[in-house]
Amino acid sequence: MSKSSDRSSGDSNNGIPHHDSSHGGDTPEPTEHEAPDVASREEKAVTRSKILVFFVMLLAVSGAAAATYIVMEEEQNDDFGASFAGLAKEVSTVSRQKVKGDVNSSWPFVTIPDYSKKSEKISELFGFKRPTMNLGILVGEDEKEHWKSFVLESAPGWYQNSLDNEGNKFTVDELMNMTIPFVHQYNYSDNFKPIPTQTSGSVLALWYSYPLEPGNVGLLTTSYDFLALPEIAELFQISSLTLRPALGFTQLLDTSERASYGQWVIDSQIVQPITMNGDIVGMVWLRLPWLEFFDNLNIGNLLGMIAVIRSSCDIGAGDITDPEKETVPAKEVSYAIDGSGVEFLGQFDAHNPQFDDHLVSHVIVDSGIDKDEIPEGLCVHTLTLDLYPTKEFEETFHTHKPTAYMGVVIAIFAFTSLVFLLYDYFVRRRQRKFMERIVKQDQIVSNVFPTAIRDRLYESGHKRSDQDALLDPLSGGLGSGGAPLADLFPETTIMFADIAGFTSWASAREPAQVFILLETIYGGFDKHANRHNVFKVETVGDCYVAVAGLPEPDKEHALAICRFARDCVTTMKDTTLKLEVSLGPDTSDLELRVGIHSGQVTAGVLRGERSRFQLFGDTMNTAARMESTSQRNRIQVSRVTADLLIASGLSAWIIPRESKIFVKGKGEMQTYWLNVKAAKGLKSANSKMDLLAASETAPDSSDSQSAKESNVNLFNDVGTMTKTQRLVEWNVEVLASLLQQIIASRGEVVDSNNASLKKEEATIGTGETVLEEFVPIIPLKRFDASDLSKRQEARSIEIGEEAKTQLRNYLANVASCYQDNPFHNFEHASHVTASVKKLLTRIVSVDDRNGLTKSKDDVNLVHMAGHSYGITSDPLTQFSVVFSAIIHDMDHPGVPNAQLVKENTRSAQIFKKSVAEQNSVELAWGLLMGKEYEALRACIYHTEDDLRRFRQLVVNTVMATDIVDKELQALRKARWETAFADTPVNDASLTSDDCKATIVIEHLIQASDVAHTMQHWHIYRSWNEKFFMECYAAYKSGRADSDPSVNWYKGEIGFFDFYVIPLAKKLESCGVFGVSSHEYLSYAQSNRAEWFREGERLVKEYLSKYEERAKNTVVVARLVK
Repeated sequence: MSKSSDRSSGDSNNGIPHHDSSHGGDTPEPTEHEAPDVASREEKAVTRSKILVFFVMLLAVSGAAAATYIVMEEEQNDDFGASFAGLAKEVSTVSRQKVKGDVNSSWPFVTIPDYSKKSEKISELFGFKRPTMNLGILVGEDEKEHWKSFVLESAPGWYQNSLDNEGNKFTVDELMNMTIPFVHQYNYSDNFKPIPTQTSGSVLALWYSYPLEPGNVGLLTTSYDFLALPEIAELFQISSLTLRPALGFTQLLDTSERASYGQWVIDSQIVQPITMNGDIVGMVWLRLPWLEFFDNLNIGNLLGMIAVIRSSCDIGAGDITDPEKETVPAKEVSYAIDGSGVEFLGQFDAHNPQFDDHLVSHVIVDSGIDKDEIPEGLCVHTLTLDLYPTKEFEETFHTHKPTAYMGVVIAIFAFTSLVFLLYDYFVRRRQRKFMERIVKQDQIVSNVFPTAIRDRLYESGHKRSDQDALLDPLSGGLGSGGAPLADLFPETTIMFADIAGFTSWASAREPAQVFILLETIYGGFDKHANRHNVFKVETVGDCYVAVAGLPEPDKEHALAICRFARDCVTTMKDTTLKLEVSLGPDTSDLELRVGIHSGQVTAGVLRGERSRFQLFGDTMNTAARMESTSQRNRIQVSRVTADLLIASGLSAWIIPRESKIFVKGKGEMQTYWLNVKAAKGLKSANSKMDLLAASETAPDSSDSQSAKESNVNLFNDVGTMTKTQRLVEWNVEVLASLLQQIIASRGEVVDSNNASLKKEEATIGTGETVLEEFVPIIPLKRFDASDLSKRQEARSIEIGEEAKTQLRNYLANVASCYQDNPFHNFEHASHVTASVKKLLTRIVSVDDRNGLTKSKDDVNLVHMAGHSYGITSDPLTQFSVVFSAIIHDMDHPGVPNAQLVKENTRSAQIFKKSVAEQNSVELAWGLLMGKEYEALRACIYHTEDDLRRFRQLVVNTVMATDIVDKELQALRKARWETAFADTPVNDASLTSDDCKATIVIEHLIQASDVAHTMQHWHIYRSWNEKFFMECYAAYKSGRADSDPSVNWYKGEIGFFDFYVIPLAKKLESCGVFGVSSHEYLSYAQSNRAEWFREGERLVKEYLSKYEERAKNTVVVARLVK
């Protein structure tokens, strides 16, 4: 026989003197597997690597973006510099060409006719609109008098010629009136009054001028002495000495005076000497406005350029309009050239020093005159044109391209990072699932296999390179070619522990309740196994198998298992008592049956499907036999185990069994009972282990005060309760959960101080009998999907401490109203309630109108609305049915209704028929209407309609438990056949959902009332015996006419054939109870067959037990006397 399971490692034996193991030294602590820790470390390492990679990528893209921006910015700067250099070079070249043409052109001064036309052509040639070009004649001292007559004679001719060419608005006569014929100057102090020149010797008289127009004093400049102007005189002197053109700068009027002289501010004066036979006889004087000069360069779109003209001499040494006016010496002037024109900025360097590196400089005027050729004090102007860009010009090249390119790089990085993060997300998710699977696999392996075997499995898995070895360590080394993982353990002790009564108990429970019981009990066993260094092999159904002495050898293996078994028995008792509050009746009746045997076993991993750690050998079989032949709540040990205990000086732990047992394959064996009390009295040499055990079993001191006052505290103290008190608490929890759903369905607890509701409470149920309130069809409340969607979550609802206290008090009073009958008692009512609860929670048919889904295991009926013809549409319906199950046998006298009528009891005089059932309703309802239960009633109903429906449901449900009344039974049978007929029925009311729901409710309570007949055989036999004892006691007391034992056997067969089995078939045919209906039918048929075989014997056994109890009762009575 092989057994296997998981193991929890723990401390050495609690309460057992410690000795060295067979291998010497203390038993080593099992080493925890490192898979979760390794996974955690690897996960952190990978995370750090990802962060590092991400930051490297971030630095790389930051560098790339910065480099891109810098390169693009430099490229723009280079474009800007190159473009400006090209434009500046073009400006400089054109400027030099124009100025060169101005200075070196051959002037046709000999031919005076058409002077105006020739001057205009020269202006057009040089790109000026209206430059000033004058011809000065050198007049000697002795020629001054003749000059006047020459002017008066010759001036009208060239005036006319100029007027014809220039279209002047003046006439010749007007011009002659504005002409001063003699050589003159202006008296600036006397309003520019012309006076004869004061210069002795030759004078330079102005003769021809272009354009011909009067000056600001209203006179023409004809005969004006140029040499009166210091700057002209200086240029004429230089030109006379060098016989070369001379150039200078002249500062004209300020801004307020420029209207008469155009928009010029700074002019250049160019003097070209006229020679005859080597002698200077005159000069040509050209005045150029630099503002117009730059404005007419026509060099593309010169946006944002600063032109600085630098001179080797001071600019503005004089003013031709006022030689005496003070001027500001300067060596440079600045002009701004942009798309709108040219602007004079001032006599300073206006460029931005930021663009010094972009300077384009060229000499545009250099007369080539050596300074040594001119007298000291004279200055020869050399002009340099410096061109600089402006910020505006630079900004035309500064686009968003660098930023855009940098943005593109960052966007690429962002996209790459997003892809990386997305990829990382999927990788992490896969790794997380992968690691979760590994961790779960490790937990499974750690639970299933001992530490040594587990580590060997992992070692064999590490030798494989494929991924499956990591995901499934069981696959490594488990093939047919691998070495088996098996060992022989010569010294072990094995314990088998079985829960007596579990099978029958589980047949009346929901699957979830079964597992709650097993998990709670086995969880406690696992803690003890961990503490006693016992290995849990497996659990098979309700059998718990454990072993000591492997995988780590332990010389005290027998002592460890005995202590462990003792703790398991104690835990079983405590746990079942506590769980009865939540799992219902009979839970505390469950007990542990234990068997122990010592010897050698072969243990290892059996290869194949679902491999587990298993034990083999005769020791396993014998230990199983020790358990099967043991008794409830006792620990049976074999002679081998007993000898080990005696050898350890613990002979007081064992008590020889009175008789030998027969073991298949071994014959008779002497076995021993473990003296649990003696084992408990032995103190452990290791006080630390006792402290550890106490700490694990002690209640948590951190519980809040409210928790201590709650049901948790009640649960902890449930061991001190009586069985009835525990059943009361269980019923409280069942009804409280339904009250939560009622409140959730209406949203709140309504104040019960409602006058109309109180009036209804006072009048309802005041008829002569309860039975007259019975109706064939109960109109149930209907809800649509929108109503259901508005309901609150029932689990979050609190019914209030006052209401729950009243509910507990009410049920305690109900329990006290039950008589001490063997069958019709509060325990049986709770058993019926458990069946009702189970059937309600198994409802699976879906109401198409509401479209809801299958119910859960818990009584969460709010979420099952619409099932079973509307039964679960209203939580009040379920509460009413469960409530009826609890109170349906209140004050039952233990005799049938017919006997009560025969005895003409008070209740029989009132109710006539269905006496016990009507009496139960009256008692329960009258108790509920008491003033002390107002808060409870407010939770149950809050309107008159709810109250009436609640009353009707209770009446119909309790009345349905009277299965002896032939009239009621016939009515129910007829309604069933009509409502669930295969052929159509004319009366629609008989096939309505309300009719079907009413019938289903009646059959539900009927099935639950005799649920013991449709449950496990042991349950049926137990309740059948109790019912027999009740009936036989009535017979013995003279309250029954016939001996029930005579026809009990045949009566039960008839009861199965004509009531129980047909009822179970109806449950199945109505299609609302799911697997429970089939389960009930199956058990009913099975119990009928078993009763057919064993019934006669059991009846005799019942009689024998009754007689024995009667004798004991007499003996006790005598002893009391």
